[in-house]
Amino acid sequence: MRSISTTDCPTASTSYTGRSLPSPPQLRARRRRCAVAPCRAVAVPQKAEDPFAKMEEYNDGLLNKFFIKYFSQKMSDTLGGRPYEEGYDGFVQLSREIMKGRSSKQQREAVGGVLDSLMPPEAQQSFRTLFPLSKWSAEINARITVAFFGWLVGPMELQHDDITFKGRQERWRSKVQIKKCRYLEQSGCVGMCVNMCKVPTQQFFTDRVGLPLTMNPNFEDLSCEMLFGKPPPPLEEDEAFMQPCFPHVCNIGNRDAQKPCPKIDTSRPQPKR
Repeated sequence: MRSISTTDCPTASTSYTGRSLPSPPQLRARRRRCAVAPCRAVAVPQKAEDPFAKMEEYNDGLLNKFFIKYFSQKMSDTLGGRPYEEGYDGFVQLSREIMKGRSSKQQREAVGGVLDSLMPPEAQQSFRTLFPLSKWSAEINARITVAFFGWLVGPMELQHDDITFKGRQERWRSKVQIKKCRYLEQSGCVGMCVNMCKVPTQQFFTDRVGLPLTMNPNFEDLSCEMLFGKPPPPLEEDEAFMQPCFPHVCNIGNRDAQKPCPKIDTSRPQPKR
């Protein structure tokens, strides 16, 4: 009788001549593998880490302390000279005080006034003349941000990004990547991020000094990107305006974690409690 060889997944032996013959060890091992149903990898969703679980620690030097005090004084002036605690905690508390009793629009206007007070009235027009929109002006302002505003938002780095300029796409090194925003982490408030930082800063650069700026905060890891040279989207189309409160940080977020933070836009109908 002719022998029939099996090589892939033998069920008895290497040949059949009317009776079973012992299988070599490697074929027995192969047979065992075939008898087991193949495993299929199942993706297990990873739970996002809580960005507030470990707060960053800062040891502000003299220059950072100077900027914190200078900006805090400007914000205190907006509040009629209200006393404040020295340091970054006092700066954040002043932000909360500016929010109290003001609509979201009024909050942005108040911060815009603080930014306007940082330079003489004629300086904005001079800025437009000296720094007309170009790759150079966008990149130099990105460098200035990294060099002098670490006290406000924490560590940053310069990166390249695609910018549409005069109808064509160019590669500019005008993106500032904030690794973990100090202001957002310290405040723990989506509304403060949007109305006390993101929107007024975008409006100051885009409308007052003529250098478009888009800020994209990441509320999952508290990072943020600043894109100098890129016009910001209309407020009603900005994804940040639909961001819910932080759960376990804000009591509003615990109440309704799916709806936008009510502090972002106080003119928006609020959910009933």
